[in-house]
Amino acid sequence: MPVPLIDLLRDKAQLAEIEAAVVRVVRSGQYILGPEVENLERELQQYLGCKHALTMSSGTDALLAPLMALGIGPGDEVVLPTYSFFATAGVVARVGARPVFVDVEPTWLCLDPQKLEDALKKCRRPKAVMAVHLFGASFDVESILAICRKFSVPLIEDAAQAIGTKRKGRMSGGDGLCAGWSTFPTKNMGGIGDGGFLTTNDDQFAATCKLLRNHGQAELYKHNLVGGNFRMDAIQATALRVRLKDMEKVTATRRDNAARYRQLFADAKLLDWAKLPTDQDRHAYHQFVMRVPAARRDAAITHLRAQGIGCAVYYPIPFHRQPCFAYLGADAKDFPVAEQAAAEALALPIFQGLTEAEQIDVVGALAKFVR
Repeated sequence: MPVPLIDLLRDKAQLAEIEAAVVRVVRSGQYILGPEVENLERELQQYLGCKHALTMSSGTDALLAPLMALGIGPGDEVVLPTYSFFATAGVVARVGARPVFVDVEPTWLCLDPQKLEDALKKCRRPKAVMAVHLFGASFDVESILAICRKFSVPLIEDAAQAIGTKRKGRMSGGDGLCAGWSTFPTKNMGGIGDGGFLTTNDDQFAATCKLLRNHGQAELYKHNLVGGNFRMDAIQATALRVRLKDMEKVTATRRDNAARYRQLFADAKLLDWAKLPTDQDRHAYHQFVMRVPAARRDAAITHLRAQGIGCAVYYPIPFHRQPCFAYLGADAKDFPVAEQAAAEALALPIFQGLTEAEQIDVVGALAKFVR
């Protein structure tokens, strides 16, 4: 049977609960912000151990709003990894600032602390560092935060893929000035449409971002700031409240699936061919991205898909090679780790509904390809 990269419809009991919650919202007549959104924000604060959680219309907007709140604009620089989903760099360009790309470290493919420090030394007007918790793994928070303090720039955490991730026993996303999260349907805590949220422990910063979320409106028709429409729909909030209740179970299941892959790869004697993702304190495994020989990666993808097995490449084109950033004049030679990752990365199914039999099929298909 085919093995999808992700299947959002397997938990029928949870879907039924979401459907009932959506009907409740439809009948309430309160569709934008309101009680469902406020309840979700309180529940997120409790789950993540943060002081403020502000729902947003997308994970992208949860990264854009902090840049706006900091007043970052033309002439300013924001330092970030070159290997991530496009929104990380896109929001910097949208406020008119200059994204400064930095290579990633080779283990978890997150921002390299030493290269970050080298980049900050060369910046003229650094105004923030945006570091990414990639694929469910935490970046080196302690080292990067120390560097940010050394250069007196705030740390914005891109935690879009990090719900459930822990570092040294603490939930990720609470170390920088703020963190931006995504609830896109394929995320570990995915909604039934676009959505996201911002977390922070800074009261004033939270108040500013809350204004920006609703056109800078302090009271009806009185706008203290020029903001945007970053509000969350109540239907998204009610679905996410159902998803949030299962987050610990979801994280545990994905971690179990990752452990099973490790055993299956070892049993199939494939560990010399594929480099599997390294575990952490609590890697949440938003994606299970392994590294395979670049010369055979695309052929492996073709083989897997011919067998009905879902797979994907995250991310084939780093920021420094994106056409829209050609004006920055970046040289691919300065980003060897990201270049290698882009050529070798291959993501396998890891979602919480995945069965052991399906994982056996995935590894079996790869074994046939390798041999």
